[in-house]
Amino acid sequence: MSNDPSPRARFRPCLDLHDGRVKQIVGGTLSDDGAGLRTNFVSEHPPRYFVEKYRADGLPGGHVIMLGPGNGAAAHEALAAWPGGLQLGGGVTETTAGTWLEAGASHVIVTSRIFSPEGTFLPGRLASLVAAAGRERLVLDLSCRRTPGGWTVAMNRWQTLTNLPVTAAVLDDLADSCAEFLIHAADVEGRMAGMDEDLIRLLGQWGRRPVTYAGGAATLDDLRRCDELGGGRVDLTIGSALDLFGGSGIRYADCVAWNHRNAA
Repeated sequence: MSNDPSPRARFRPCLDLHDGRVKQIVGGTLSDDGAGLRTNFVSEHPPRYFVEKYRADGLPGGHVIMLGPGNGAAAHEALAAWPGGLQLGGGVTETTAGTWLEAGASHVIVTSRIFSPEGTFLPGRLASLVAAAGRERLVLDLSCRRTPGGWTVAMNRWQTLTNLPVTAAVLDDLADSCAEFLIHAADVEGRMAGMDEDLIRLLGQWGRRPVTYAGGAATLDDLRRCDELGGGRVDLTIGSALDLFGGSGIRYADCVAWNHRNAA
């Protein structure tokens, strides 16, 4: 138990599902026709293999993301392995949110549903999702790409830029509609070539709601760096670099030890 009263960044586990299998995909290469898809890892293990590890190691608050169709059975398997331990995203709507919560998701994660097909933010749709899931069980995924002057939320597997920038003012406007934010830096996701430090700094300076950042982490020093840049208020998801997903840069056991060492 830490004697330091200041917040510390946590390692948050993840599970990306594509065609019913656990994979690590290079950010921005997933499209409807599959052309150009690049994967860093495809597991021979079923989803429950990973979730059982997360549960045994006391790592709640991770996310399961369904990347496209054909992942329903795999998602149900993951949630059943740890009811209440994981968040679930990927195609969630106001109609299906309650079903996923009943299936064992602690929260549901939404992105594209709060935008029109062209990328226009729809406040009424967000209000419907809040009514269906409850603010306290809704996570807004504001995964984004760098654009002139900052960052813009990207939807449709990060292929379509929306009209919503990622700024402190926008986070303020959305904070009363969700429990947490999940933000992938899509330009560096899956590339293991460094995090978007400016984005982490912005999220840490804001700090009104729990935020999980993902994208570009390559070594354990990146977890320490995220903690520093975000003032302990930005958690980190690590994917392709993790040895659990075939990577060589970061040991899963070291991330577990980080969380336990810094637990309040």
